[in-house]
Amino acid sequence: MATEGSAIRSVDDVRRDVVGVLARFRHGQTMPFSFGDDGVPEAVLLTYDQFEDLGGESKFERRPGVVSAEVVGAELGSMVAAIRAGAFAPVVWGDGGEPEAVIVSTSQYRQLRGDDEPPPGTIDDPTRRVYATEPLPTSRAMTLDEIAAMMGPYSQQVLEEIRQEKREEAEGARREDNSQ
Repeated sequence: MATEGSAIRSVDDVRRDVVGVLARFRHGQTMPFSFGDDGVPEAVLLTYDQFEDLGGESKFERRPGVVSAEVVGAELGSMVAAIRAGAFAPVVWGDGGEPEAVIVSTSQYRQLRGDDEPPPGTIDDPTRRVYATEPLPTSRAMTLDEIAAMMGPYSQQVLEEIRQEKREEAEGARREDNSQ
């Protein structure tokens, strides 16, 4: 089986290890990850807490109820087939009826995160997306005064109070040096 940080796990890899995936989610050892066949990300597994934190319950109509790991293992192939057909509702699963993990399509995961879809034909793993962080050509450095001005009068006042405290501290230190 592929390990995290390496190639995309296959549907069969995940199907054979749903209990293990759930155990790793419980212990915080696994982040959301994509899986699919032929090295192409088709679906994403994430914790239910992550799904809920990203507003998944309000964004998607999901399969009713909470299915067991055994059901996920038995039906994962048909779930991925539904993803490929564009007719998949997220599946919440866990033990004892407790929601612990969720299966979504890569497109649904992008919607959860608010990411754009990649250009057609681009293979993109949304769980490993890297964002450009370099400044734009039109970017420029901003001064602290400009930032405070953007934040409003209260921020400008606080900035001035901080500066005043620093001036007073410096003046006190100067007086102390001169008295010695």
